[in-house]
This record gives sequence, structure tokens and C-alpha cells, in this order.
Amino acid sequence: MATPTLDIDLLRSFAAVAQAGTLGAAAERVGRTQSALSMQMQRLEDACGQALLHRTGRGVRLTHPGERLLVHARRILHQHDEALADLAGTGLAGALAVGCPDDYAAAFLPHLLRGFAQQHPLARVDVVCASTPRLRERLATRALDVALVSTPWGAAPEPGMLPALRREPLVWVAAPGVQPRDWDPLPLALSDPDVLDHLAARERLDARGRRYRVAYASGSLTGLTAVVRAGSAVAVLTRCAVPPDLQVLPPDTGLPELPLLAIGVAFAGGQPTPLAAAFAHHVRDVLPSL
Repeated sequence: MATPTLDIDLLRSFAAVAQAGTLGAAAERVGRTQSALSMQMQRLEDACGQALLHRTGRGVRLTHPGERLLVHARRILHQHDEALADLAGTGLAGALAVGCPDDYAAAFLPHLLRGFAQQHPLARVDVVCASTPRLRERLATRALDVALVSTPWGAAPEPGMLPALRREPLVWVAAPGVQPRDWDPLPLALSDPDVLDHLAARERLDARGRRYRVAYASGSLTGLTAVVRAGSAVAVLTRCAVPPDLQVLPPDTGLPELPLLAIGVAFAGGQPTPLAAAFAHHVRDVLPSL
């Protein structure tokens, strides 16, 4: 009886399904029809002799054997792509899922991606923009390979993270001409409740005894800045994310000083893939100078 083998194309499609969460989205990513992709998954399950995917009304999720296979599949694919790229002399190849907070995306991501593409032209980078807590959730499920994340400045690096690469101040932001002293309570436009800027704003205002209300809460930077532009609220942003048409409120407006954030790089799992490690190395070299 022939020994079963794991086909590289099947593993690549399986990894795409695991990351996308639906057969339809994965099919677009790998350039196949949904029915062809479904047949591939059936062939892989036949080769493994176990069910790898549990199909639900909202998509698919991995079974326990599927989760175990995904660990091996990612390792096999990255080693396969690294070997081909090394022989061709074209840098690393393969797919890399990168996460980045909205406030860093406009300021830093174009520079980082441009330089990385020059070093590794065969690599395909998929970018997800979300708040740090949401990115950590995706790292935990391996939906992302690597992410830029925010941490409190001065805190020790967490497991699976590089040391802080850059610090960014949090600042109070308002529309031109807005005077926070005119508001009581102070209306705030803040990100999700578990994000550091949201937590810092409320903690510092509570300590000062300044009355406030959360007038708008959203994980969308675009939504926050739209509310601020309308003159309806004050927001807390990282300094690098402040649009030129909005003002950073100075200390004499009576609002408390906000803390510094650190920008770090976090990986999915313990050991980064070669492509994720290469991206982190690139970020370490470039980000401090941007």
C-alpha cells in the first residue's frame, strides 16, 4: 500500500481556508472556484484520513486534527518557499499576513511595505488594520503571522514580542477653534473600551476630577476623526496619526497629560516563520527613523 503524501498545493489551499474562515474568500485568494477548492479539501482529508474542517452556516472552522495539521502546513510551506527563493536568489517567497493599527497604517506602513517588497519581491503581503486588542486576537488564532502593536512605554516586552522599536505620545485632538473649557461634561470620541488610548483618557480624566462623557466610541480612526472635525467631541490619538486639519490641544487647555505608547512587533505562536522574522527585522531597521 502506497504511503499517503501531503501535496504542497493542497496544503497551501488549506492554509488559505484556515486564514480566511470561508471557502469563498479562500477561493478568491488562491485563484480557484469554490467548488474546486472544496474538492481540494476533500482530497486532503482523504489523504489525512480525518476530517479537517467543520462546515457551519457562517463558514468553516478547523477541527482538532485540522488545527494540528495547520501548524505543520505553515512550517512545510514556509520551508518549501524559502528553499525555492534561496535557489532562485530572489529573497523569501510565500504569503505573509501582517496586522497594523489604523493610526500607524498611514504614517508608517507605506514605507515599511515598499522596502520589504524590494527585498522580497516574491512575497505576497496581506494587511489587516485593526486596534491592538483585535490584532492580538487574530495572532492568537494564527489568522495573522505578525503585527505592529501598541504597549505602554516602559513595560517589559511580552512573550513573542520584540523590544519596543519606537515611542509615540498620546495627544488630545480637536477641531480648530474648539475650547475644551467650554464643555462640561467633556464629550469624547474614543476607540474601543479595551484600547490603550481609551483607557488612558478615562483614567487621566478621572484622576483630574474632570467630568466627561463618551459621546462616540469606534474602532475606526476615520469615524473618530469625522466626529472631531464636526466639532462634536475631543479625541485621543497617537501624535503620528493626527491629520493636518485638526489641532493638538496644548497643556494650557486644562486637560491632563497623556502617557507614551511603545510600538512593538508581535508574532503568532512562539517561533516566527522565516518570512515573519524577515519582516520584523525590516521593521526594526526602518521604523525608528520614520
